[in-house]
Amino acid sequence: MNIKHSKYKNTGILFELLVRQITADTLSGQDSKATHILKKYFVKTELGREYKLYESITKYKNLTEGKAEVVINSVIESSKNLNRGALKRQKYNLIQEISKHYNLEEFFQTKLSNYKSYAALYTLVEIYNSELLSTPDQIISNKIAILEGLTTKPVSKKKVEDDLMVEFQSYDKDLRILTYKVLLEKFNGKYASLNDNQKSVLKEFINSVDSTPKLTNVGNDDLVNLLQYYELLEELTRVNG
Repeated sequence: MNIKHSKYKNTGILFELLVRQITADTLSGQDSKATHILKKYFVKTELGREYKLYESITKYKNLTEGKAEVVINSVIESSKNLNRGALKRQKYNLIQEISKHYNLEEFFQTKLSNYKSYAALYTLVEIYNSELLSTPDQIISNKIAILEGLTTKPVSKKKVEDDLMVEFQSYDKDLRILTYKVLLEKFNGKYASLNDNQKSVLKEFINSVDSTPKLTNVGNDDLVNLLQYYELLEELTRVNG
C-alpha cells in the first residue's frame, strides 16, 4: 500500500509556515500569535527534534550522490529514535492552536520552495517507522525527490533501485517474505498479459534477490532476450496449431 502525504502532519511544512506567518504578521504591524506557537511547540520538544531532520535535507546543497545518500540514511535512522506517540499528540495540539488564531485554509495556501523535499521526507519517515508495507516504487520516487534537492546532477533511478535491493537483502527473513509478496502482487498486476513461461522467468528473476536460483547471473539484456524467445515460441505454437 502507499503512504499518503499529509501537510497537516508534516513537521517541516508546519515550521516553515509558522515562520512565514510571523513575517506576514510583523510586516502588517500585528502582534504575531505564531511567535508564541513556534516557541511552544518547537523549542525543546519532540516536534523540534523532528524538524532538525527536515532542516538537514534543506541546508545541504551541491553534494555528491554518495554524500546525499549518507544524509538521507542518517535522517531516516535518526527518525527511528523519536517518540511517535509524543509527536502525534504535539502535532494534533499544534494544529488546534493554529486554528484558534488563523484560518487553516489560508494558512496552508502559502507556497514553499522546499515543499517537494519535505513531502518526500515525510513519506519516507512514515514508511520506515510503520509496520505497513509500502511499494518499492514509492520508496524509490521519494528518495529521488530528496536526492535531486541535495545534488547537482540528475539522479539515476537505476542506482536508487539497486540500493533498495541491497537494503532489502539486509531485512530479516519474515520481512523479506512480506516484501516479496508486495513485489509479487505488483508484478502480477503489471505483467498480467505475459504468457506463463514469461511470468515464470520474471518471477524467478525477482526471487533471485533473496536466494540463489537459476537466474542469479542473468543480466537485463539476457532477460529481455529470454522473454522475447518465449513470446516467439508461443506465436509459432499458435500459428502451427
